Amino acid sequence: MQRRFERKLIRACLPFFLLIACVAPAAQTEPVVQVDSVLTWSHPAPWFGGFSGVEVNADGTRLIAVSDRGRVVQARMVREEGRLVSLELEKNAPLKGPKGKALSGKAHDAESLARDNTGQLYVSFEHNHRVARLDSENGVTTPLPKHQDFAGFEPNAGMETLAAHPDGRLFTTPESGGPASGPFPLYAFDGNSWAITAEIPRRGPFLPVDADFAEDGTLYLLERTITPLGFRSRIRSFDLTAPALGEETLLTSGPGQYDNLEALSTWQDAAGQTRLTLLSDDNFFVMQRNEVVELILAKPGPGD
Repeated sequence: MQRRFERKLIRACLPFFLLIACVAPAAQTEPVVQVDSVLTWSHPAPWFGGFSGVEVNADGTRLIAVSDRGRVVQARMVREEGRLVSLELEKNAPLKGPKGKALSGKAHDAESLARDNTGQLYVSFEHNHRVARLDSENGVTTPLPKHQDFAGFEPNAGMETLAAHPDGRLFTTPESGGPASGPFPLYAFDGNSWAITAEIPRRGPFLPVDADFAEDGTLYLLERTITPLGFRSRIRSFDLTAPALGEETLLTSGPGQYDNLEALSTWQDAAGQTRLTLLSDDNFFVMQRNEVVELILAKPGPGD
């Protein structure tokens, strides 16, 4: 339902999107984040698009992404002096169930991707809310145990986030959260079962759409809201061991500044800089694009 609402809103606001495309909005980026590259990733195949989850490898040369139409893709990240300039599609496969049959209908709606400290990939799905191990080479998924709360998540507002902590635990939070004014529950999987370990404060109209952990255990949360003038994105960071979770807002974009950013992966480059690679979900709609945005977290200066 919410996906249809998003598409209807996009079409209704089409004249505003065109205006925004012609007049770029002023950035609302806090000084701790630098925008390093923004590009559009395209491919003629009809299945290409709808990317909602991404993982970048340790040296930023390749990525794996999943789409909400049940596809896993692998691509080479082409860089010039460290800056991302293009992506080259290398492999793709339909997502499949444990017995190797391609997922279909609402069962194939993949929303997030995570890689643990052993290299194992995991994917989350909404509608039929679940998390599964993923073999990126053949697309086979093997479901993990569920928490009892998962069955109560809204049909199209479930586990849009999935992140692997350096200690091996998986974390997820639903897009819908609890009450409209309440926090978002953060679930952790210890290899056997899920449990709520924290609550992410709700700030304004933004909803969680992806998350990832850095090597130091910092959780980066990508959020989104929709306005008549276009999508807005926000990135917050959290320290799960700190009082009040050490919450910090790193970026808040203006309406239409970026497309429908739904996927986030964090990694560290050769210079020791933390980078955030973001992908947008184009909803397979002609007026949207599969946008790739790469950010660099500025290092604190002396005295900061």
